[in-house]
Amino acid sequence: MTILPPDPDLAALRMMLARLRGERGWTFDELAERSGLARRTLIDLEHGRTTGSVTTWHALAHAFGVPIEQFLGRLCDDHTPPGSTDS
Repeated sequence: MTILPPDPDLAALRMMLARLRGERGWTFDELAERSGLARRTLIDLEHGRTTGSVTTWHALAHAFGVPIEQFLGRLCDDHTPPGSTDS
């Protein structure tokens, strides 16, 4: 029997992106300049039209000066992360 993992919480990932951008007062243009990503990509990420790649989230982590785990950890916000001792 195959046991599938829970769906990732992509909404939490998008909310974190929006929160970090908002806390810094950065426009999409400014974040694009700081991250090297296209403005359209950033808009699509924040509005849920794309999920982005690991490379995209890596660039964003560097632009915001946060560990990539801070972003990717949000994928488990609606369920117990693997390896956790919580039941």
